Amino acid sequence: MFGIVSDLSRWAIPVVLLLVPLIAMVRKVNVFETFVEGAEDGFGTAIKTIPYLVAMLVAISVFRASGALDILVNIFSPVLNMVGFPAEVLPHAIMRPLSGGAALGIATDIIKTNGPDSFIGRLVSTMQGSSDTTFYVLTLYFGSVGISRYRYSIISGLSADFTTLVASIYVCNKMFG
Repeated sequence: MFGIVSDLSRWAIPVVLLLVPLIAMVRKVNVFETFVEGAEDGFGTAIKTIPYLVAMLVAISVFRASGALDILVNIFSPVLNMVGFPAEVLPHAIMRPLSGGAALGIATDIIKTNGPDSFIGRLVSTMQGSSDTTFYVLTLYFGSVGISRYRYSIISGLSADFTTLVASIYVCNKMFG
C-alpha cells in the first residue's frame, strides 16, 4: 500500500504538468497568453497585499522588541508547567497564530538549544506542523480582497489554533513524555 502511495506522489506533479498543456492544446487555449494573464493578476494581488504584510510584520516586531512576549511567558509559565507544557515553548505558541516566519525562527532556536529529539524539540515541531497563522491569513488575505467583517473567522481560527496546541501537548506527552 505504501509503495503505491509513494509512486502516486512521485508522479503526480509530472503528470499534471503534462496533462494541463495537452488539455489546453486540445481545447485550443493559448497556454502562454493565459499564463501571462494569470501572472499579471497575481502580481496585482501581490501589490495589494504588501501594505497589509508590512503592517503585520511591524506589529509583530514591536510585540517582540517591547518585551511583551517575555512578560507573557513569565506570567503563564508556572501554570503551564503544571499541565506538562514547557514554558520554553510558549513564545512559539503565542507567535504561531501571528506569523509563520517568526514562529519558525523561534522553533529553530528551541530546536538548536534543546535538540530535535528532545521532548521540547518534538513538541515545538508538532506545534509548527499542526497549526496555522490565523492573524497573518486574516490580515493579508482578507485585507487584500476587501473583506472587512471577519469576526467569526478570528474565533474559528483561534479555536483551531488552541485545539492544535492542546492536541500537540497531549500527543507529545503520550508519545514522548
